[in-house]
Amino acid sequence: MFAAAAPTAASKTELYVNLNKQLKSLLDGERDFIANAANFSALLFNLLPDLNWAGFYLMRGNELILGPFQGKPACIRIPVLPAPKGVCGNAAFHKRTFLVPDVHAFPGHIACDSASNAEIVIPLMVGKRVIGVLDIDSPRLQRFDQTDQAGLEIMVQTFLDATDTPDTH
Repeated sequence: MFAAAAPTAASKTELYVNLNKQLKSLLDGERDFIANAANFSALLFNLLPDLNWAGFYLMRGNELILGPFQGKPACIRIPVLPAPKGVCGNAAFHKRTFLVPDVHAFPGHIACDSASNAEIVIPLMVGKRVIGVLDIDSPRLQRFDQTDQAGLEIMVQTFLDATDTPDTH
């Protein structure tokens, strides 16, 4: 049984180093995408401060479909093609992380939870193909910064390296 522990870190960078170590331990010996995505989202939701949602959307055709998550019920389908919608759709379409300090200032933001004020979305890349996104929301404006982005991008790579990725066709 894995026991997640709130890391005691002197800096945010150390926090992410500790979280990534816990993620590696959590994923050790399991390659199933759904199981690993569920545990990854639970780890983030429970150990990162000031979150109200953490989870995955998976590419299916031209849209993102809700995957494993922690938080309130969420939007189920988010268009990516021909025109991306919301932060998640844009991160998938542009194949890059979107860090949004104030979602209310983001054109076309999709408000699945009215309590969300800041968001970071990291695309799940396998080669040059996007297979989904990791979406994290916070009720606190300007919750995420470049340190969060760097730490989360490393954790996403850890997740992808330890996991069999689904066919998204």
